[in-house]
This record gives sequence, structure tokens and C-alpha cells, in this order.
Amino acid sequence: MSEMHNVNEEYSGILSFYFQDDGIIPNHPHYPVLLYKGVWLAEPHYAEARLNQNGWGNSWVNGVFNYHHYHSNAHEALAVINGFVKVTLGGEKGQKVYLESGDVVVLPAGTGHKRLEASSNFRIAGAYPGGMSYNTRTGEQGERPKVLQEIKEVPIPVTDPVYGIDGPLTKLWSKP
Repeated sequence: MSEMHNVNEEYSGILSFYFQDDGIIPNHPHYPVLLYKGVWLAEPHYAEARLNQNGWGNSWVNGVFNYHHYHSNAHEALAVINGFVKVTLGGEKGQKVYLESGDVVVLPAGTGHKRLEASSNFRIAGAYPGGMSYNTRTGEQGERPKVLQEIKEVPIPVTDPVYGIDGPLTKLWSKP
């Protein structure tokens, strides 16, 4: 189950989604997914460099796995460079979201994501706050106690991957 909200008037085109733990995909207990629609539409090919400039590193360019997965030890920013992708966020009963060139989505640690379909020219850049290393989890029962603790321990990013030091993420994600 998810809830969707507009962030605020200061940052138009940004949506937030809250997802609950579904017993398989934990999602984040406090922080929302942030979706920045068309924020880098003019220059999507610079997405990886822009993420890096804003303090999000350990970056890569590729695609999105076609199975539900999440990262329990790092938050993740995904910026669509080319084409489109339809993903499910939050697990099997989560929210289907259409992302296209210029869009950026920020997934707090524990947030499930899965590619449903994509254009043949689809490319996406991924990055992590401060260049953190990340794991890939799929919801196996044996990993659950450990990942729930890992999610709680992931620090709040110092910067927003799109707007830098004063971006909405740094305001919206605060200790509960």
C-alpha cells in the first residue's frame, strides 16, 4: 500500500510516495520515495555527472532489474538518461510508476523496485549518497532481521541528488 503526495510549491513536479512493509519488501519506515518529474529534461545525458556533483557517487549506467529487489544498506538515486521505463515501487502491491528521460527517483534504503517494461533505448544512471557501497536484497526470509537493522542505520544524506545541499530531500528526510 502506498500514499502519494505533492512535496510543496517550492519544488514543483516533485512527488513523494510512502510504502509500508509488506512482509517481504521492508521499504523504509520513515522516509518517502521522491520522484522529480522532468527535472533534467534539457540535459538528461549529464545525469550521472550531475548526481556525482551533488555528492552522490559510486555511480553506474545500465538498467533496472526485472525482479523485486532493494538495498538495505544505502539510499539510491536513479536518473533516466534515455527512453522510458515502467517500474513497480514498494513491492508486489506497490505503486506502478512511469519514468522517462529527465526524471529522477530517490529510493530510501529498503524500498523495493522492479522493472516491468522499458523502451529498447532505455538507460538509467544510479548513484548513492557519499558514494556508499550497496547490497542487493530480494526479500529472502533469512535476511529479514539483519536488513531491518541495516535500514535503520543508513544515515540521512547530506545532499539532495538533484538540488544539492539545500534540496527537498535534506528537508523531507529527517530523523523521526
